[in-house]
Amino acid sequence: MPNWSVILTEIQKLAENLKNKEPPSKKSPFDIIRRKYLKLLNKKTTRNTILYASNWTQPGEIPLNLLMVNDKDMQGFMTVIHGLKGENLDIILHTSGGSPTATEALVTYLRSKFKYIRVIIPHAAMSAGTMLACSADEIIMGKNSFIGPTDPQIIYQTLDRIGASPAHSILDQFEKAKEDCIENPRNIGVWMPIIRGYGPSLLVECENSIRLSKELVENWLKKYMFKDDNDGDEKAKQISQYLSDHKNFLSHDRHIGIEEAKGLGLKISNLEDDQILQDLVLSVYHATTHTFGGTGAVKIIENHEGVAFINQVKRLIIQEKPE
Repeated sequence: MPNWSVILTEIQKLAENLKNKEPPSKKSPFDIIRRKYLKLLNKKTTRNTILYASNWTQPGEIPLNLLMVNDKDMQGFMTVIHGLKGENLDIILHTSGGSPTATEALVTYLRSKFKYIRVIIPHAAMSAGTMLACSADEIIMGKNSFIGPTDPQIIYQTLDRIGASPAHSILDQFEKAKEDCIENPRNIGVWMPIIRGYGPSLLVECENSIRLSKELVENWLKKYMFKDDNDGDEKAKQISQYLSDHKNFLSHDRHIGIEEAKGLGLKISNLEDDQILQDLVLSVYHATTHTFGGTGAVKIIENHEGVAFINQVKRLIIQEKPE
């Protein structure tokens, strides 16, 4: 199986070959190798294949709004889906999550285009990424793949910065501040610098986002993953309740592995059951992480035909299908 270092060596050798051409080629070796494996994956499955990945697991000062699932992603998906034929779609998903409403819009659009959707998670799809996975007919995970709680992240602006925190953490912080200040009014001076920049509607926004995330997951599971199950409605309700309950996890970043996810009742297939599929999926993933590490890309939305919508910190690159 091509591992992380093997894919890196392949990219480096190609880069050297492109540099030695007369004239030197300006094509990106990262793009060439990543698309090579995306195309091979499509040939293996005969299903439309889209990569959706952000650079959230590698260190760096990247604006959160670029990494998170947001409304701009709709443009990317519309770009890469245009012209695709067939009712089946595989999404290779790697994301820390983002906006529940943006995720809802993406699911509505994807379901208007495709009848059967599989979400393949080579590493991790957290928060709104887990929500997106729950809108699939089937999830494919490996032994080292993870989903997470569906507690949404809230982007907020204080007096001196723009930040993002899990909705439950914001609510817990306000509750802790209230308890401390009631117990000892002198603590108001300690808490004031922390919470004074929060807008008055933030608590309501947190509560609404939590409720929306839970309702969306339940409805999607009923409509798609459990549509043929006699007890689908009850399973959907239990799973959505569990994933949205902060008390079950204590941390927004808590990782849920494949066995625990199966134990919840989600329909999950093992990536390792098909060695060729596993090799190709992980090759796409490794090539993607190398792209993030070696270029300015922070988010990639790309199909198996080479059409790409790539976000960089200061610019957007749209690459059409090669002739």
